[in-house]
This record gives sequence, structure tokens and C-alpha cells, in this order.
Amino acid sequence: MIRTAFTQHPSSVGETYTEHMGTALSFAGPLLLAGLCCLVHAVLPFAFERTGSRIISGLHTRMVTNRVKAQNRQNVVSGPSELIWEI
Repeated sequence: MIRTAFTQHPSSVGETYTEHMGTALSFAGPLLLAGLCCLVHAVLPFAFERTGSRIISGLHTRMVTNRVKAQNRQNVVSGPSELIWEI
């Protein structure tokens, strides 16, 4: 039961617990940097005018791209009959 709490979401996105931890951590660093840039920008409006939003936009693109790849892998594994219903 406890194990399910740690593995249910990672498996729903096609990752193991360890892979999901790595992916989440790879987003955490840039998000922290974006947050710091936004804090500095709040005090010094001329600094980091687009840095925070550029980082977040890049992370969003990366997340959506990986989601599409994972969905495509699941479609290939599940077979063509399910693809008909998803179109």
C-alpha cells in the first residue's frame, strides 16, 4: 500500500520512481532559478526582465514534449486498435 503511493504517479507517466525523481529534480533547479530572478526583478525592475518567464516557458515546452513522447510510446505498446479511438 505504501509502495503504491510512491509508484502510482510515476508509472502513470511511464517512469520508474527513480526516473521520475530525476525528472522532477531536473525541473526544480531551473524553477528555483526562475523564482530568484523574479524576486530580484521585483526589487530591480530593470534586471531579469524576461529571464523568469523564459525559463518557465522552456520548462513547459520540455514537459509537453516529454508528455507527447510518453503518449506515443503507450500508443505503440497498446496497439493500433486503440489509436483509432484516440483520433
